[in-house]
Amino acid sequence: MEVRSFLGLEPTEDPCRWRLPVAPAVCSGLGALFGGVGLGASVEALEATTGRRCVWAVAQYLSFARPPSVVDLALIEAKVGGSVTQARVVGSVDGEEIFTVNAALGDRPERVSGEWAVMPEVPAPEDCPPRIMLSRQEGTITERIDARLANARMFDDLDGTPAPGGRSSLWVRIPEIGPAISASAAALAIVGDYVPFGVSQALGYPVGGTSLDNTLRVVRRHESEWVLADIRIQAASHGFAHGALLLWAQEGTLLGQASQTVVVRSWD
Repeated sequence: MEVRSFLGLEPTEDPCRWRLPVAPAVCSGLGALFGGVGLGASVEALEATTGRRCVWAVAQYLSFARPPSVVDLALIEAKVGGSVTQARVVGSVDGEEIFTVNAALGDRPERVSGEWAVMPEVPAPEDCPPRIMLSRQEGTITERIDARLANARMFDDLDGTPAPGGRSSLWVRIPEIGPAISASAAALAIVGDYVPFGVSQALGYPVGGTSLDNTLRVVRRHESEWVLADIRIQAASHGFAHGALLLWAQEGTLLGQASQTVVVRSWD
């Protein structure tokens, strides 16, 4: 399945207008559009319209979109250069702005390159226990994602002990998409939305979170059945948590990085 079909993203006669029907299958356990889907759909639409590859994109979430609404995506190419397009997407439902995405797309000759990040040593996906789905997540996007706990605890095992360095990690694959998960910026945007998962791991007790923003930076496209979400929560204060994650292909290629600020909410 193509990423576009997985998201349910639909083009219109206007190349700068796209539709994203909000079904439970693209929602989180909170019953609203999964933030990574909104960012991923915007990136997919921008790449298709501009003919250029996403380098960087950031979403600011303003409100919730719930089934059976339809998000209207309006694309604006703010600046088109010789190798880079600066663009944005406004996602709205019935005239109410739900999220805004700003992005840069393009490709340049690779005159210099280097990589200094180091992939953590974790067990292979087949040796990691699956993440247990909560009852409220049934029928949502969580049910369509295979997540394995590489360096993380089950919710019932969170006993108040903080994770060393605020770090945790998950192996993630989307069976409907297959290896294209790591070769698609839109699919990486979905995996990049696992920063809130790391907040409960870092703090050591069950909390949830809603994202205020979601930034994706794409390093390279490289096919891999599994992607490792290497999550690093830097701080939590005044009801907000700030964190990032690195996205790794199974054999160790750095695919990209994501970061978010999360509104911390107790499950109590």
